[in-house]
Amino acid sequence: MVRSMFSGVAGMRAHQQRMDVIGNNIANVNTYGFKSSRATFRDMYYQNIRNASAGTVTRGGVNPSAIGYGANISSVDLLMTQSSMTPTGNPLDVCITGEGFLQVMDNDGNIFYTKAGMLDVDPTTGYLLDSNGYFVLGTQGPSVVGKAPSKEKIQFKIDPLTPAAGTKTETINDRDVTISATNNSSAGNVQFNFSLDTEMPAGQDLNVIMDGTNISVKVNPLAEFTSFDAFVGLVNQKITEANGGTPHPGGEFSIVMDPAPVLGAAGDGGAYEGVLTGSQIINPDNGPTGGKIELTAPATAGAVNAKDLGVVYRSVGSSFDGSGDMTLVVAAGTTQGTYKVTATGANGTWEVDNLSAAQLTGSAGVLLTKTGGTDTNNTITLRIPSTALDKDNDGNVTGINTNFTTAFHLGAASPQKPSGNLGLSSKSFLLAGGTEGGPQTIMNLTGIAIGANGVITASHASGKLTIGRIDLANFDNAKGLQASGNSYFAETENSGKPSYAVPGEDGTGALKNSALETSNVDLSQEFTDMITTQRGFQANGRIITVSDTMLEELINLKR
Repeated sequence: MVRSMFSGVAGMRAHQQRMDVIGNNIANVNTYGFKSSRATFRDMYYQNIRNASAGTVTRGGVNPSAIGYGANISSVDLLMTQSSMTPTGNPLDVCITGEGFLQVMDNDGNIFYTKAGMLDVDPTTGYLLDSNGYFVLGTQGPSVVGKAPSKEKIQFKIDPLTPAAGTKTETINDRDVTISATNNSSAGNVQFNFSLDTEMPAGQDLNVIMDGTNISVKVNPLAEFTSFDAFVGLVNQKITEANGGTPHPGGEFSIVMDPAPVLGAAGDGGAYEGVLTGSQIINPDNGPTGGKIELTAPATAGAVNAKDLGVVYRSVGSSFDGSGDMTLVVAAGTTQGTYKVTATGANGTWEVDNLSAAQLTGSAGVLLTKTGGTDTNNTITLRIPSTALDKDNDGNVTGINTNFTTAFHLGAASPQKPSGNLGLSSKSFLLAGGTEGGPQTIMNLTGIAIGANGVITASHASGKLTIGRIDLANFDNAKGLQASGNSYFAETENSGKPSYAVPGEDGTGALKNSALETSNVDLSQEFTDMITTQRGFQANGRIITVSDTMLEELINLKR
């Protein structure tokens, strides 16, 4: 009976220890990187009350008889099964999508291994740390490609930055346009946008609107500048005015074109006749401007000019394809005049707009439009290439080439010429690279990312930086590791020595950033084990109470 009581005590102790394991598992159901354990039982030693004997000719063999002394814990095994991943949104969180452990080192140089990838960067020293402040190990330096995996401390080392001014170059209409700040400062990293403002008051050439780092330059299309530098100077003047009269912290801004626009003399027939207009600076259309012939209404409706040839008719609102005709009605004072036009060149097309204007686009490049200004429908402008005009030896226009005809009286004429449009409105200029320079810290980084292969990169004013690489450790017998608390495991004699690997290679899993591995505790299994453990504990308790009752009866025999 004493043996049964000891068996009950041993059983209760074993079940209590198993409950301790279950309790630890359940307590860590939400611990990142936690690996659950299981407790296994084994029976204890036995007391033989009869030894075994072999059979003889006259009697059979006898089996041994032994009475056990209960049960105890055989082992508490780590279950290294892969658990699920949960997204965290933190770019410095990592989980391992397979085998392998992160390596970390404490301040005394002891190395531990973990699945919990809550990482951070020390703002003072620049070392990559885990959530307990231990150093994360791997390969240090920008040239990690091709390097063997290692167990070095990973530190963010950023070279001092050379002072520089913000700048941006765009190619527009076969010109390289570069806008640069003059001060070595991040304040020069602004964005320029250019546009035309047709409603700008007469006499005002341009206006600047500043909104944070955005600088919008509004230009009057009728503005005239004696040089491109004069335009740039006015832009800087207006920036200062928009900044409350204080120079911009990025300094003055230079706008350089290569090749630079060259202004000619007035009347030379070039793109810039002495001035550069706001429309030419901003307008993105780089095609040629048409020459023009102003055609006035005849004194008598329907009158024919001596130069008229091949006049044909067609109804208003239709298009002319070279084989039909058109009638154009224009109001001249109170008299309705009917004017006839004809196209030359194959497959020309006329478009009529509201009975007062027409457009022709054909192989000859002829364009018919209504003139602007104060005229109201009594003047039609025919835009033509310079080859359509007859000129004298001095270059003066004497008439229209007979290949281009009209039923209107000939007025002033000018040839087609290059538009000279610089097209600043076609691109947005985002200046970059401006910095005061000097020593750099973690605060100068705008983003840190960890790749699937463990390579750590960061965005910086000088470009994309490679910091190092997180390397993994793997073991032949991961179950032989010793749980050390804080989600750490330590190497043991039975785990084997660690082998190092680049994440995703040599049997290890790749890294996934912005995610963590959850605990592998199976609550349904734990609660089931809890029930059987509780019942086992109760049953062993009954052994003790029953044995106590039997001893009581034995003591009562002397009465």
